[in-house]
Formats: sequence, C-alpha cells, structure tokens
Amino acid sequence: MNALTAAASPDWAIDAEGLRCLLGGRTVVDGLDLRIASGQFVGVFGANGAGKTTLLRALLGLVPVQAQRLRLLGAEGVSRRTQVGYVAQRDPVGADSFLRVRSFVAAAWQGERWGLGWSQAAQRNLAVDRALRALEIGDLAERGMDTLSGGQRQRVRIAQALVNPVRMLLLDEPLSNLDPQAQQRILLTARRLCSEQGITVLMTAHDINPLLPHMDRVLYLAEGRGRLGTVDEVVNGPALSALYGVPMAVARDAGYVFIHPAHGFMAEGAAHCCDPDHAASHREGA
Repeated sequence: MNALTAAASPDWAIDAEGLRCLLGGRTVVDGLDLRIASGQFVGVFGANGAGKTTLLRALLGLVPVQAQRLRLLGAEGVSRRTQVGYVAQRDPVGADSFLRVRSFVAAAWQGERWGLGWSQAAQRNLAVDRALRALEIGDLAERGMDTLSGGQRQRVRIAQALVNPVRMLLLDEPLSNLDPQAQQRILLTARRLCSEQGITVLMTAHDINPLLPHMDRVLYLAEGRGRLGTVDEVVNGPALSALYGVPMAVARDAGYVFIHPAHGFMAEGAAHCCDPDHAASHREGA
C-alpha cells in the first residue's frame, strides 16, 4: 500500500475477514467479514442463539476467536480490548443494592490495576464526573442503585463502561424491558457518543425499529453467517433469505420494518416485531 492509498484508507475500528467465534467448542459464527469505521453506530440483530452476544465477547477476548485477519482499533487481534467498554445483558448489581451510583461507576476505574493510591483518587473522581456528564446523570450521583428506574440503571451501567478512556462501546441488549422514552434516551446518547467523541458503538437488539433513526449500519446474524451494510442493503427479502436459508419477507409501513418468514408461521400479536425469532419462536422452540 503506497502512502496515498494509506492516507485515503478509512479508519477501521474493526477490520476482520473470515471471523470465527467459538462457544463451548461449538462454532457459533463462521466466515464473518467485518469492516466497521471509527465513530459508527452499528445495530446487531438476529434470533436467539445467532451469536450476537458471542461476537461481542469475542471482541473482548472472553471467548475463542479465529480469523484470517482481525484488527481491533488498529492493532492485531484483540490486544486493545482495554479500550473497549462493555455493558452485558445481565445487571451485576441486584435491584435491592444500596450501592451509590458514584461508587458503582468508580468501581470500574482502571480495573486492570491493583490498589489505588491517594494521588490517584482525584483522577478517579474526575473520570467518574466525566462519565456521569456524558450520560447526563450527574444528578443521580448520590442516589442508591436501588432507587433507580430501569432506564436510569441502564444509563449508569453505560457510564461505568465509559469511566476509562474507550474508543469502542459494546452494548448487549441495553433496550430490553425499557419503555420507549427510556429507550430513546439511550439511543440518543449512543448516537451522541459516536458523533461527538468518535466512539464506535455496537448495540445488539431484537427489534430494529427503535434503532432505525440512529444507526449507521446493520449487522444481521443468522445460521452462523452474517451480513453488514446499510438498512436497505441488509434488511430485504433476498438478503435475509440467503442468511436464513429459507424465504424471508420484509414489509415497511409508516416508517416501521416488519420481518417474517415468507410462507411460515407468524404468532398472533407478533406483527409489531421485526425479529423473526419472535415471529417464529413458537414454531422453532427458540
């Protein structure tokens, strides 16, 4: 690559070819090609068991990963995983915890190091304040975790993931069990982190519709395969049929997207949901 080509090349947060993710010795994702630019907001979709969580954990080095090529944040492999913030599906703090918000966020500061000297306390406090401001929850700092709503708790968890300097944020089902207003606050925050701080965000979800106005690209996983692109490139009948290996249909109405098997069973009341996992959960036993 000459200097001119290098200067014109995108700044890839993730550059992978033939990515293979393993879970318990079983291949969950195989042959995945990814090129995600820095500062992009990518929605990650697919049925239960499609590998969404496994992919995020693979990028963190928590599950085995193989690839013909894998560069994360400009370095080979996942050596820069300390620059990646992660919010897991499961909340590690019980709903009845009396832990203060400030203490919860501070607990993750420089977590890879042992001990905390007095001279570092001021640095930690500044980092916590920055993270709370980024999520617009400074007013919650002295509240107990047990006093927060579901949406507030989720924003506090994201603040904890941002308490250290990160260039990528992996959010696993952060919208689950939240009302539409709480979902939108998290989505607007994710979009702002991308546009203002250049952080790359990968967010897994079952329903594509809340993310439509916010994300740059879609990563859809199915049957061990995946496809990355714009909504129009990925969320269409031919593309999803190729992924699932069965005919899939996509309908659009009033700005919403509906995905379902073209000739298959759709559970009553599932028409609002875009994920074929929900539409076919009873049929497939998912």
